Amino acid sequence: MKIKPAVSVISHDQTVPDIDLTLKFKTEVQVADVFVTPKAFAYAPLINSHDHLIGNWFPRSGENRPYANSHIWVEDMKKSFSYQERNNYWVNDGSFDLLEPHALLLAMLGCYKNIFSGCGTVQDHAPVQPDKYYKSFPINVLKHFRQCHSVTLNNWWGGGSADEEMALNKGKMPFIIHLSEGTDDITKMEFSILKKHKLLQPNLLIIHGIALTKTELREIAKVGASVCWCPTSNYYLIGKTLDIKTCLDAGVNVVLGTDSTQTGGVNILDEFTNAHKYFPEIPLPTLYKMITANAAKALFLPEKTALLNPKNCRDLLLIDAVDTDPFANLQEISSEHIQLLLYNGLPIYGDAQWLEICKSVPADYTEFRVGKREKFVIGDPLDLNDQIDKVLGYHKDFPYLPF
Repeated sequence: MKIKPAVSVISHDQTVPDIDLTLKFKTEVQVADVFVTPKAFAYAPLINSHDHLIGNWFPRSGENRPYANSHIWVEDMKKSFSYQERNNYWVNDGSFDLLEPHALLLAMLGCYKNIFSGCGTVQDHAPVQPDKYYKSFPINVLKHFRQCHSVTLNNWWGGGSADEEMALNKGKMPFIIHLSEGTDDITKMEFSILKKHKLLQPNLLIIHGIALTKTELREIAKVGASVCWCPTSNYYLIGKTLDIKTCLDAGVNVVLGTDSTQTGGVNILDEFTNAHKYFPEIPLPTLYKMITANAAKALFLPEKTALLNPKNCRDLLLIDAVDTDPFANLQEISSEHIQLLLYNGLPIYGDAQWLEICKSVPADYTEFRVGKREKFVIGDPLDLNDQIDKVLGYHKDFPYLPF
């Protein structure tokens, strides 16, 4: 089926025959050597724990950086060229109804940002939408969560109060909130407000946490809550990031997120690479867990989401072995090197030759060239780009689209 602004439901019940690969497991986190031609590594599809799918416009905004806190940036962003250009395509009326056709097209564009970097799951931090929204995407856009924008700005974009949202999840799904995204007294006070409202619970997922102290991070670890680290966005916007060393020393469950391209990197592979550049002392397997096992825990996903099943690869990310080390390999590759992304038995993206193997799949695909390789992707992101161009009156490039 063709993905259009009013997106039809893509059935995840349609499957292809089980792929049985001969795997030689190399590490305890289930990265494996796959003996195919050309040689490749197999991974579980990656997990992006923090994105704003409708916010993946470009270029970045933030002319008055660094900001003391992100709330100042929110107002500054609204004056930026990037924000105003996006508003030429979609003007948010304040309802945050993401099933509105132009909003849904932007969200689908953000979904492709994740697909082209090997993600099978992404958390879209926005007000919770009707079921139809989450069924619109070919990969898992997390449906079961509750949220608040931030302690300081509350839920200005929709939803109940932080207290109400936490109560609604009944401890059975993550409660996600921006917290301490800055360096000033306002953001330094947010953790104490969070605790006062009894929101420091095991299902809490804190986004950013730049201003959190060592003591506060140890409290987070003790209760079993999680922190989403977005170093690219943090350094760009605030000039500082989370105290990642204390997080790891204390045993905080840390996950990686991209944020939107309004402030963050291009995609989750870019985030993984940047995190290692900023903190080369962090072992690459530790960073890898932040986009697999740790993320599955924080987002209440089944444990198998972050593991490979060599006898029934219904979820698979197959990537060229550019480097001999499977973790370092993730720093060396781009969308061109992804041979196959399989989610819930459905081919999502990869080399066109895989469509011959999976030719019985009842879904619509677009084929295009990246470098010297013929690729396929589910749906039609070129058409999405064309629809945006038609409204703008000129061609708009997005750095996460490989064509």
